[in-house]
Amino acid sequence: MDYRPHYPPALTILSRIIDYALVLTGTFIVVLVFVNATLRSAAGFDLAWSLEVTAFLLLWSTFLGCAAAVARGAHMRVTEIVEHLIPRVAQHYLSTLINLVVIMMMISLIVTGYSISSHTWAQRTTVLYLPVGFLYASMPAGMLLSLIFHLFNTAYDLKHRHGPSEPPAASMDNTAETGITP
Repeated sequence: MDYRPHYPPALTILSRIIDYALVLTGTFIVVLVFVNATLRSAAGFDLAWSLEVTAFLLLWSTFLGCAAAVARGAHMRVTEIVEHLIPRVAQHYLSTLINLVVIMMMISLIVTGYSISSHTWAQRTTVLYLPVGFLYASMPAGMLLSLIFHLFNTAYDLKHRHGPSEPPAASMDNTAETGITP
């Protein structure tokens, strides 16, 4: 389920900013790699800084992409076993438990990523002399954004007891209105 239509304005704006950043970084990565490959084959030299910039952009876009996927509810789930073997009432509790585990994992990744980033901030990259910690800061930043979206999504799912991929129970039982039986 795409949760974005249910977001308050601040989360909607944040989601759009992330989407635009992903488009820009993806475009810049493609252009930079193409230009560098063309220069290497046609002119016999390459842009030394392009590998560092590409690595930074690729890592940042990976973790920002995680946040964008959480906002869309687009992370992969294998639900066939749960839907066929676990009673409907227990599925809600299992989903809540899974959401809590995901929240704990995200918090753990934020703390670990912050630690790694802060310990490597004094180190510099070879060509551009950028802080290496900035590269590693992509993990806590992306996980914090993912956590923000995931907390809202979890609260939304708890408030609306139906599953994220199905309509509310009231709209499923509309046989009296339509005269059609399922």
